[in-house]
Amino acid sequence: MTVRQTVLPNGLTIVTDFMDTVETVSLGVWVRVGSRYEPAAINGVSHMLEHMAFKGTHRRSARQIAEEIESVGGHLNAFTSSEVTAYHATVMKEDVALAVDIIADILQNSVFDEEELVRERSVILQEIGHAQDSPEDLVFEAFQETAYPGQPLGRSILGPPEIVASMRRESLIAYMAEHYGAARMVVAGAGKLDHEEFATLCGDALGGLPAGSIAGPEMAQYRGGFAHLERDFEQLHLVVGYAGPGARDDWRYAAGVASMVLGGGMSSRLFQEVRENLGLAYSIYSFTSLYEDAGIVGVYAGTGVEQAALLLERLREELEKSVSDISEEELRRAKAQLRAGVLMSLESTSSRAERLARDIAVYGKPVPYETIIRAIASVSRDDVCDSLRRILGTEATVAAVGPRHEKFDLKTLTASFSTAV
Repeated sequence: MTVRQTVLPNGLTIVTDFMDTVETVSLGVWVRVGSRYEPAAINGVSHMLEHMAFKGTHRRSARQIAEEIESVGGHLNAFTSSEVTAYHATVMKEDVALAVDIIADILQNSVFDEEELVRERSVILQEIGHAQDSPEDLVFEAFQETAYPGQPLGRSILGPPEIVASMRRESLIAYMAEHYGAARMVVAGAGKLDHEEFATLCGDALGGLPAGSIAGPEMAQYRGGFAHLERDFEQLHLVVGYAGPGARDDWRYAAGVASMVLGGGMSSRLFQEVRENLGLAYSIYSFTSLYEDAGIVGVYAGTGVEQAALLLERLREELEKSVSDISEEELRRAKAQLRAGVLMSLESTSSRAERLARDIAVYGKPVPYETIIRAIASVSRDDVCDSLRRILGTEATVAAVGPRHEKFDLKTLTASFSTAV
């Protein structure tokens, strides 16, 4: 791994990872701003801004943006999360200059045409509708809002329909002016590219941006609680979670191994017990969410409403046992899965570029893969059990989406999860 980093006078960070065995380059601009930075009155503005950036600049129409990148076989895309908005492309090595020029153009010269804004509002409202029709999306959104109530981190990334429907052009322009300064941006590239040439391209294209503000978001305050959205779905969709480590916490590796032991694959204890042995769910898995100053460790399951009580009983039992009953074989298997995931990502230019950008955003410097592998390898059984005690000792967040059962109250049934240990 050959990683190099340059910081321009305006604060723009440029970082590259040279890969000699490929003929392509993945690159992009990761802006350290997302839904966590939004006032409630314009919730969804980060995501809408990401959409509108592709709808035409002073130099290119929306169609020209698409045609220019695709005429060289490249791909251009973007995404918005709670903490980052990214604009990225994958191209052949000889087309890096074009990709940099297009991304720099949409970040600096977008016109935010009123007619395009009307159309894009409609597109995003359809995206929101699609999410509302997806039980898994819906339950995770309810879970996030319950874990962080009344806070930016608990709000939807897409935004509420009523706010999206009335989002004004001036709000987009003002938000971009406030948050899209060079000091918030990381330009990352991975593949067959020369660092000095890439840095020069980025400097020419983005070196004139003002540094801008680097103020952070509102601090997250995990609360926990219960939410049940009654919907006429075939299944009851459940998420049970607890406060976990943030992205800067040393014990995040132990928590990651713990999550893998619980529900990280077909051999995990939850998959084996709940699905294979009891047939209570088609889908059950654990997850970790790492934010800069907070985190979540939780479990998702989709089950029939008649099976929900037994599933929750077994889930609670497995959580209770896990704080002292992790075998050395489970530990070895979980660490092997995490290690393989890290090493497999080395084969992807896009994964490498995104990891570099996140490292700079969170830690201020690239984190060598060897450091991550060593950290995973050093996790002991005691570390895993200790992390689970720490996690399960926090207030539980329980979210459910689906029908209500006439014979039991789900809130009462799940109250014991807040005293799991």
